[in-house]
Formats: sequence, C-alpha cells, structure tokens
Amino acid sequence: MILLLGATGYIGQAFALELSRRGVPFRAVSRSEVDYTRFEPLLVLLRTLKPEFLVNCAGYTGKPNVDACETAQADTLLGNTLLPQTIAHACAAAGIPWGHVSSGCIYTGAKVLGEAGELHVEPDLTQAAVLERILAQRDRVHGFTETDPPNFSFRSPPCSFYSGTKALGEEAMTGVGHSYIWRLRIPFDEFDSPRNYLSKVQRYAKVYDNVNSISHRADFARACLDCWAQRVPWGIYNVTNPGWVTTREVVARVQKHIAPDREFLFWQNDAEFYQVAAKTPRSNCVLDSTKLTAAGIHIRPVEEALEESLRNWQPEK
Repeated sequence: MILLLGATGYIGQAFALELSRRGVPFRAVSRSEVDYTRFEPLLVLLRTLKPEFLVNCAGYTGKPNVDACETAQADTLLGNTLLPQTIAHACAAAGIPWGHVSSGCIYTGAKVLGEAGELHVEPDLTQAAVLERILAQRDRVHGFTETDPPNFSFRSPPCSFYSGTKALGEEAMTGVGHSYIWRLRIPFDEFDSPRNYLSKVQRYAKVYDNVNSISHRADFARACLDCWAQRVPWGIYNVTNPGWVTTREVVARVQKHIAPDREFLFWQNDAEFYQVAAKTPRSNCVLDSTKLTAAGIHIRPVEEALEESLRNWQPEK
C-alpha cells in the first residue's frame, strides 16, 4: 500500500488517478484526519498503516500565484521546507522510503553553448541576441542537471520566497533515509484548470514571454511512480518532458488548435511585467531530464505532449 499526502491538490489528483489506473492500493490522508506536518502524529500514522512507500504532493504554492507566498511566508515555509524535513525524519524512523514533489523553480535561465564551444550559465534567455541565437540553434541550450547548485534560491538571490523555500526543502531532506526528489516544472495537460499552464496562457490579459521546460501532469505522475516501481537509484530527478518551449510557441499552438476568440498581447519586456503584473521575481529555466531517461524511465518530448494536450483540449464546464 502506498500512502499519498496532498491527494486533493492539482498534482496529487494526478497521482491518485495513476495509482487507480495501475490498480495499486493506496491510502490518501488529509490534514483534517492527521496533522502530518507534525512529527509524532505522522510517525504514529506510518507505524500504524505500515505503507510500502509514501508520496508527498503536499506543499504551499500560493493562490493565484507565487506572489501570494510573499505575504504568507509562515505557511510557505511550513509547507515547502519544514514539511519535507518532517516527512524525511518520520519515514527514516519508520524505515519507509518515499518520494517528494519538488520544483525546478530553484533555477533561472539555462546553460548555453558559446561560440568557442564553452558552456556558460545564461540567467536571462529573453535577451534579444540570446533568444535569436538559441531559436536558430536549439541544441545550444543545455538544461540544468541534478548536480547543478540552484541559482534561484535564498543562497543565490534574488529569488521569490516560494523558490527559496523549495530549495531549502530539498536541502532539509537530503541524506535522511531513502527518498526521491522529483522536480516539476509548470504543469499542463488537456484539462482546463486554473492550475494548468495552457489555461493560464489563454486567460492572461497579457502574456509573459520566456523560455521554459514544462511537465505534462499525467506524464509526471507516471514517471515518478515508475521510479519506485522500477526501483531506480534514490536521489533527485528532473521530471520534465524533454526539450523546451517559449511562451510565444505555446501561444501559437493554442491559436492553431483551440483558436480562442481573442488577441494575444505580450508584455514588452521584464521591466514592464514586473512594474505592472508581478511582485516577486519569476523562475524561468530549462532542466535536463537525461538522468531520468538514463535510469530507464520514459517520458515523451515536450512537443508531443503539447500537441496531444491541445488537440484533446477539454474546456472547463
């Protein structure tokens, strides 16, 4: 039996569906049943239920976006740093392996191949000269790997409070017991939802153009559960659909497949976006998912996942 925390959230729902599809017994526990943010109640729960594995999808993202985390810092710190630390120690005490849904938002930019063949970190891929070069030669872009230190965190500012707590959460659980850290980036799929990246793009008054790795929600849940099912080595995995996209490329695909009755406007630059629409810095980055595929976990390319999602788009009723 697998114990699932955060099952009612956007990502937790995908895990619940995938576990049901596989016919894997699982138990979803809410905080109203057991306050699993506290060590003792969680340890009692683990020793009582004796799950084979635990999946944590719980955390604090802020609504409608990470700007809300700036004014709810206690909740953000509890959900993203203290909670994974508590789960790590409780699982270690009970001898239970587990997996934690983290985030790739602890990075900004990507590693770009220079003219002399050297890799350097480019924190802002939207600079006109940089963007023109990488769009012409996409293989120049190399994502951050699991061994690259975060460059969008409290230890490498500036960052959002949300990103800072997610990076600290990974630090807090590393080396404690046996666990996976699964990094998610900008979830999307074919189901219209306030949490779906494709829905957000269609509803923004103005769109913020940038370069990112993204994660199909069902693909993400499948890949994470495959890590456990196939017993791949413990550690951190970037779980994104291989490749990267610009927001303008996503908008073009939305226009092609959904043809919404609206004109898409874009912020002129970062200065305008942050002056009008955002209160805290945003993470935009490319992650390298080759460690995941090298471990034998299949995840389809981002272009294929996007195309299928938009061809099968299901508007919210």
